[in-house]
Amino acid sequence: MLLKELSALASPLNDQQIGQLQQAASELSPQQLAWVSGYFWGISQTSGATQPINQAAAAVSSQPAGKLSIIFASQTGNAKGVAEALKEEAAAVGIAVELFDASDYKGKNLAKETHVIIVASTNGEGEAPDNAIELHEFLQSKKAPKLDNLHYGVIGLGDSSYEFFCQTGKDFDAFLSKQGATPFIERVDLDVDYEAPAAEWRKQALDKVKEALASEAQSAQVVQLPVGQPAHSTSQYSKQNPYTATLLTSQKITGRDSGKDVRHIEIDLDGSGLTYQPGDALGVWFENSIELVSAILKQVGLTGDEVVEVDGDSTSLQKALVEKYEITSANPQLVTQYAELSGSKKLEKLAADKDKLRQYSGNTQVIDVLSEKKAKLTAEQLVGLLRRLTPRLYSIASSQSEVDEEVHLTVGVVEYQQGDETRFGGASSFLSHRLEEGDDVKVFVEHNNNFKLPQDDNAPVIMIGPGTGIAPFRSFVQERDNRDAEGKNWLFFGDRTFTQDFLYQVEWQKYLKSGIVNQLDVAFSRDQQEKVYVQHRILEHAAQVWQWLQDGAYIYVCGDATRMAKDVHEALICVVEQHGQKTREEAEQFVNELRKAKRYQRDVY
Repeated sequence: MLLKELSALASPLNDQQIGQLQQAASELSPQQLAWVSGYFWGISQTSGATQPINQAAAAVSSQPAGKLSIIFASQTGNAKGVAEALKEEAAAVGIAVELFDASDYKGKNLAKETHVIIVASTNGEGEAPDNAIELHEFLQSKKAPKLDNLHYGVIGLGDSSYEFFCQTGKDFDAFLSKQGATPFIERVDLDVDYEAPAAEWRKQALDKVKEALASEAQSAQVVQLPVGQPAHSTSQYSKQNPYTATLLTSQKITGRDSGKDVRHIEIDLDGSGLTYQPGDALGVWFENSIELVSAILKQVGLTGDEVVEVDGDSTSLQKALVEKYEITSANPQLVTQYAELSGSKKLEKLAADKDKLRQYSGNTQVIDVLSEKKAKLTAEQLVGLLRRLTPRLYSIASSQSEVDEEVHLTVGVVEYQQGDETRFGGASSFLSHRLEEGDDVKVFVEHNNNFKLPQDDNAPVIMIGPGTGIAPFRSFVQERDNRDAEGKNWLFFGDRTFTQDFLYQVEWQKYLKSGIVNQLDVAFSRDQQEKVYVQHRILEHAAQVWQWLQDGAYIYVCGDATRMAKDVHEALICVVEQHGQKTREEAEQFVNELRKAKRYQRDVY
């Protein structure tokens, strides 16, 4: 029975009480109504349940929601993980809490909240993650409500190697503040080794929220709100507790004369209970090269026997460098700090120019920064320069319906010459060179709800994945094949040469011949005098791409964010502009609407 249908004859309430209850309910949001339901049940179980219902209704109508809402803007899952931990910690200390994916949260409901925490990662060049585009735009629009009663906190996650570090978090902070909301805790912008500072911030934030909610509704019994069920079955294994799997295969799939070493990796998950969907990523924890550790120790005048403390435990410096610290990729903070420690004029000059600093640190390894000017460091100074080791995320290149309890990856080995020395990437060289078949590797699944096949198996799919960006599309096609999906599949693939770099060529030709892949267009940049890339193929087939879009096609892009993804995005705008007969502004809006509708999804890095 609906509340508006209540009468004194059908309930234990009199007409006056019913009227007061209806009035109170009319002013509450669905989330607040859910909380009130739990509140009334809670007080009915206590000795004070004899309180007249009209008093309770009046109290509720004048009190705020008395809960914490957590909203996550997440592209690859890191922000979602922090938000989920925050939700669990809030519930554990008795705070009524509700967790929202940003794509499921209506911006106007912020006006009905008292306490909100936004956990936001940053995508591409300062862009909001796909799941937060709509909320991000809404808060900049004229429709954004006044938020004078809202108290909020923001955690930004990012990578300081990029120009727009934690930009989405900064944006949300600015948007909320502009609408009159008050931060109850200072925003924090966290780098890639975010876990320890995030945990500390969460504790401080929850202490403040608990105190505030207690003072607002001292008599209210706290009831935890129901939270939507996770999209995936949970596993005991996670980033913090990885599964020790077995390496089955590491096979080079580029030709002998290729300038690139790309590996097809197969890992055994038998007995783990880990499940994944096409579009998900596999997190790989790796160990650093002993040879690289030795070179770094020699450069700064240390032996490796020195004792350092890591996470409250004492260990040798050498062991810490192998297992706990990032010693391959440099970053702006390391360059700046080492400039001060070493007195290097070159590094000091770089540190003074943010653009040059980012470019240098993004293309230089730690050992080469330390080699700019020799300086003797203490063990504490050395580890103080370094970020904590974080796992590498690789797009999964297999469908579980095809390979069962295995997971496949497509790994491009980072390898280049630095003078007389060869430099390798940390994780890629671990998987390709330092692990033998049968060795252990610690892994976990990182679910990615922002890069998923359409639920409708009849929907057409356009996949654009040059180089190792082909990985998730191998899983997409395997999945659609096993599901007997009727929707058409179109793949754009590109690399350097046809003979040396056509990844999974035999498989794609088989799928094309069988009709599972309806169209395959390739761009091999070095097979002719003028370089040709995937965006050129898109423009060559612009009329057909537009027709597929009109037929409801979903577009997926995976690979390099710096150039390829930008060029493909521009090509798509041109397609819409030319064949949709739209202005530039209308075409941009059309493409943006595709993203909001999840018909244009990107996994770029």
